[in-house]
Amino acid sequence: MSTENEGTEVPPAPSAPPVPVDTPAASAPDAPAPAAPPMSAGQSGSAAPAAASGEQAAGQAPAPAQSPAAPAPSAPDPYAHTAAHVGAGQTAAGQVPAGHASSGHVPAGSGSGAWPPPPPPAVPTYAQGGGSGSGWGASWTAEQPAAPKPGGRRGGLVAAVIAAALVAGGVGGGLGFWAADRSEDSGTDSTTVSASDSPADLKREPGSVAAIANKALPSVVTIEAQSGSGEGGTGTGFVYDKQGHIMTNNHVVASAAQGGKLSATFSNGKKYDAEVVGRAEGYDVAVIKLKSKPANLNPIALADSDKVAVGDSTIAIGAPFGLSNTVTTGIVSAKNRPVTSSDGGSSKSSYMSALQTDASINPGNSGGPLLDARGAVIGINSAIKPADSGGLGGGAQSGSIGLGFAIPVNQAKNVAQQLIKTGEATYPVIGASVSLGEASNGATISDRAAGGSGAAVEPGGPAAKAGLKSGDVIKKLDDMVIDSGPTLIGQIWTHKPGDTVKITYERDGKERTADVTLGARKGDS
Repeated sequence: MSTENEGTEVPPAPSAPPVPVDTPAASAPDAPAPAAPPMSAGQSGSAAPAAASGEQAAGQAPAPAQSPAAPAPSAPDPYAHTAAHVGAGQTAAGQVPAGHASSGHVPAGSGSGAWPPPPPPAVPTYAQGGGSGSGWGASWTAEQPAAPKPGGRRGGLVAAVIAAALVAGGVGGGLGFWAADRSEDSGTDSTTVSASDSPADLKREPGSVAAIANKALPSVVTIEAQSGSGEGGTGTGFVYDKQGHIMTNNHVVASAAQGGKLSATFSNGKKYDAEVVGRAEGYDVAVIKLKSKPANLNPIALADSDKVAVGDSTIAIGAPFGLSNTVTTGIVSAKNRPVTSSDGGSSKSSYMSALQTDASINPGNSGGPLLDARGAVIGINSAIKPADSGGLGGGAQSGSIGLGFAIPVNQAKNVAQQLIKTGEATYPVIGASVSLGEASNGATISDRAAGGSGAAVEPGGPAAKAGLKSGDVIKKLDDMVIDSGPTLIGQIWTHKPGDTVKITYERDGKERTADVTLGARKGDS
């Protein structure tokens, strides 16, 4: 039934089933009863029974009140004398046809009719209509004589049917239980299935996302950084070791690095003050340390990011838009994705050969762990590619569109160890400046050094020793294709100072190769 009638008083269940709309009407044989006013869904549910008890056929006395559990032998059918509920076997003219008995009444002139009639089949007590009815009444399947109904009474009949439908909605739950309780006897099978509440059935398998998240969340923190002027933001980090070191992004804590405030809040809501141990702008990696660490610190295991394969499952944990302890899932969409990122401020750009994932990453996820299917860290969530204006419907979008990027954990671990040991990171270099503009055919060695002064190829540096010159276009670093200067930088930074790499470059239309032993640069200056 429609909820439009919620709050309306519902009439009690009738003692007889609702009368079909097309059933002919009749009153007592002695005199026709006046028509009862039509009953609307908004009227009190006692209107129909009241009319029935107050309008008796001529020569009959009202029936004494009975308890709800037992039918009243001498009570008339509560709907037999109303226009709103027409009894079985009655005609619209008020006469009882030959061979048909009125519901709840002995026909006039009959001297042999016995009362009460044989008891009806057992039914629930709530179906007996508040104790004023006589069971379910006569059979509604008996063939009824066709007789015209007065047009003025049809509206009352419709109103009564609506009221009966409301009652049916009210007792439907009880009737449903009664039917289900007897389903075995009737042979009716239920098509619903209930889940077991057994704790064993709710156990999460060790490899499920729920189990991994449950284990990792206590080791993930929401970081709040605030500068001395009160500006700051929110990011994420994760427990790196039992000494209280937390790994995160540089851009998460940069605002608090110079005399600001820094705190880390665990998933249980406990907050701890922290301080910056070291940070590397170029790598976008930072390490902070809790000033007073909890006793039960549990570092997250670090995976080997070199062994990650495209299509592997991923789980990202962080605080997107300040919503702490948020878990999202996806896959590794690509590896070695060249990414240049910046926080938009005065800080230098960072370069990475990133893991790409479609797990939802948003502002606030930065610094959080990207986990594999075992729950081990494969990367630090660091950047996203938002939709440009004109793309995906034409509007700018600051949230995730499924293009998220994480620093491979092998690189981040190497940087973190340096920061913990010395407070600064060391970068591998080739000793040559390259163009940072977008390109698709390689990284071109510039004419001048960065800043516009000096030679682009450092005299005596690794590139000079390998024979590289300004104007050379680097096409490959080992087996990785190089399409631009930022891509070359990101690939070089996946190595360590002292590593030897093979560079394939083009000069005067000819392709050449050279082995370059990488040099080192301390800090971000």
